[in-house]
Amino acid sequence: MDMMNDIAAMSMDLSAASIQQQASVSVQKKVMDTQELAAQEITEMLPPQTSMIDTYA
Repeated sequence: MDMMNDIAAMSMDLSAASIQQQASVSVQKKVMDTQELAAQEITEMLPPQTSMIDTYA
């Protein structure tokens, strides 16, 4: 009986870890999306580039 309880507890622990990892990945994706939108907004606020930068000098 003790072995069955151990297996059940391990299964629940693995399930909880999987859910926690999925939540962490979901939050990280949301952060990345938010940062991408912020970068786009900052880029739109910049004045248009009128001159070329000489990278060969």
